[in-house]
Amino acid sequence: MAENQELQRDDIRTESARGVTLSPRVDILETDDEMRLVAELPGVKSEDVDIRFENGELTIHGRRTPSHQGLQRTHWEYDVTNYFRSFRVNERIAADKIHAELKNGLLTVHLPKTESARPRRIAVKG
Repeated sequence: MAENQELQRDDIRTESARGVTLSPRVDILETDDEMRLVAELPGVKSEDVDIRFENGELTIHGRRTPSHQGLQRTHWEYDVTNYFRSFRVNERIAADKIHAELKNGLLTVHLPKTESARPRRIAVKG
């Protein structure tokens, strides 16, 4: 039994060294002016997030780096994690105005619509 537990610990260490890739949970919201994407990226720092928008596709990469550097750990479950998600965006987006913020593990990406994609109210003359 002791050998079995040791084997499992070795497997965990190997997996942690490589990291795990997860698909984060995401909410997509829409207003007249923008599409807003909110993604869970727990433990990720803003400098470890890469967001790209190209040819109507939004791609999010995030990486949670190892914690507790320099300390000997006997057991851990929360370590290197890669997050990846990609979306096809059908709306016309003003790519030069996209912005994002990361706060308390939540990434919010604002995708402003182009003027031509926004709904307009049409005046009726009588």
